[in-house]
Amino acid sequence: MKPDPQAGAGYPVSGRNQVKRRHDRGFYDHATVHALLDAAMLCHVSYVIDGQPFCTPTFFWREGSRLYWHGSSASRMLRNLAQGEPACLTVTHLDSLVLARSGFNHSADYRSVMAFGKAKLVEDPQEKERALVMMVDRLYPQRTAGLRSASAQEIKATSVIAMDIEQASAKIRARGVVDDDEDYDLPIYAERIPVAMVLGEPEPCPRLKSGVQRPATLAGYAPNRPLQDALKEAYVKSYLKP
Repeated sequence: MKPDPQAGAGYPVSGRNQVKRRHDRGFYDHATVHALLDAAMLCHVSYVIDGQPFCTPTFFWREGSRLYWHGSSASRMLRNLAQGEPACLTVTHLDSLVLARSGFNHSADYRSVMAFGKAKLVEDPQEKERALVMMVDRLYPQRTAGLRSASAQEIKATSVIAMDIEQASAKIRARGVVDDDEDYDLPIYAERIPVAMVLGEPEPCPRLKSGVQRPATLAGYAPNRPLQDALKEAYVKSYLKP
């Protein structure tokens, strides 16, 4: 497997992306930030239109330090971001619920990323064509080659946004129950409840033609497997091929 050429680098830190509270939970290196991005498929993109904040959920993917996402050409978000507007893209992985002996110390274990940059409409036809392929193949490696080709109208109706990551930060809590020292002697129950997004049993389309089988390329999306593991494996197959 080819190594990520940016794995040992890091994003510059300033007041915009520095973790303000609990500095020990902040990470700025590419390896940590990229791993958390690659383990997710749903993000939230924040931006401002005429002074009004908006936050839009959408699917996304990463190529190096560039992020892509897509949407309808009529989308308010895409129309606003088309010219290089400042944006913030975030992802969050919820890993556990934490019940402590006081309300103040109730918490959660999580891994999150905030990425900042200027989002621009992808207008180069070749980049857009490649991006529309990777929109599918990043999640399901080699799938596009076996699909019906996109029509001219479908391509026209879909816009792609790219954002080079100027700055980013990851914030991670993985401590479980943490109480004040004097509270550990209290007769109060406390626990950590693990949380995971897990794949279910595939449900084939009821209108499948007879004899059409699930392709081997989808083997990574197996029942009871954590979604983040399937996404990370798909990223490796798509971008870090042997």
